[in-house]
Amino acid sequence: MTNLPKPTQKPANPNFSSGPCSKRPGYSLEALKESALGRSHRAKIGKDKLAEVIERTKAVLGIPADYRVGIVPASDTGAVEMSLWSMLGARGVDMLAWESFGKGWVNDVTNQLKLEDVRVLDAPYGELPDLSAVDFSRDVVFTWNGTTSGVRVPNGDWIADDREGLSIVDATSAVFAMDIPWQKVDVLTYSWQKVMGGEGAHGMLVLSPRAVERLESYTPNWPLPKIFRLTKGGKLIEGIFTGATINTPSMLCVEDALDGLKWAESLGGLSALIKRSQDNLQVMEDWVGQTAEVEFLAADENTRSNTSVCLKITADWFKALSEGDQAKAAKKVVAVLDAEEAAYDIGAYKEAPVGLRIWCGATIEASDLKLLTPWIDWALSEVSKEFS
Repeated sequence: MTNLPKPTQKPANPNFSSGPCSKRPGYSLEALKESALGRSHRAKIGKDKLAEVIERTKAVLGIPADYRVGIVPASDTGAVEMSLWSMLGARGVDMLAWESFGKGWVNDVTNQLKLEDVRVLDAPYGELPDLSAVDFSRDVVFTWNGTTSGVRVPNGDWIADDREGLSIVDATSAVFAMDIPWQKVDVLTYSWQKVMGGEGAHGMLVLSPRAVERLESYTPNWPLPKIFRLTKGGKLIEGIFTGATINTPSMLCVEDALDGLKWAESLGGLSALIKRSQDNLQVMEDWVGQTAEVEFLAADENTRSNTSVCLKITADWFKALSEGDQAKAAKKVVAVLDAEEAAYDIGAYKEAPVGLRIWCGATIEASDLKLLTPWIDWALSEVSKEFS
């Protein structure tokens, strides 16, 4: 690889982590000055703040009026787990997996819940399973966007309108950046810490009327811990979906979530957020199209994520290395960029193929991505000297 000059200009914001993700442009702790710190979340001020998060979320995402939206414990993981443990088992389930988090849900359903009627439709990193093989007479569990593979479902057209089972969707790195057709979704989960750049530990749970019907008509034959319980006496606990959370939330995180939602509204709402992410992906596509050093892990542009952009290193010097040395070289590239304060936390996920992962959600500026790419070129050039 040709020696490259060291870039002279760095991204104004080098935070390209895929979770927790970058805060919105112009973020300041001053935005949290109205937070209800030291107040009970059961007091009127606390309940009002929590209800405001729910109502603004519905408005920004265009969630149908008859869908429930609740704030639940333990980030997206908690929201997914309470959905699986509360609703699965009523019928067979198709589990889709093409990256680490989807595989994690498969493990939970097969090895923890120990359901007997489970079909696993999987695919290697960079690809999707055969979506036409999904049986919608069964429940279906999948990630809308594979955060660790950079592969997303192309749309919701493959989800049956007349499905008998529930569609249960982990959308934590998709919602607010991709178009979610709500009529195709029965259960959707996410956390504040992804596309909106909020703080962690809190999950969001969206339920369709069909999901509520399942909860009120089906009781699993296993015990449920308190933080998973969505019903009482055979009826949905409505308070969860009006701001009466199961456990104590952080009112500081709640205020932070409100700040992100207000920022989204100021931009013009969901369409503006999606456009920002798409524009960011375009910057990456333009760069990848001009270099032989990297390629997208997702080869099909129709299923390529516009948030968690995953790249494999394809430079000749890199491909000539052993598998172990490739891992060392990729880590060195990440370390060089970190030391230069040009990019933080852009290594591939630990269970994913060796490479880079760059967050391109709405809180990232396209101008920063344009400044980042020459730094990656330079870092690859520098590291090649050590490994060639």
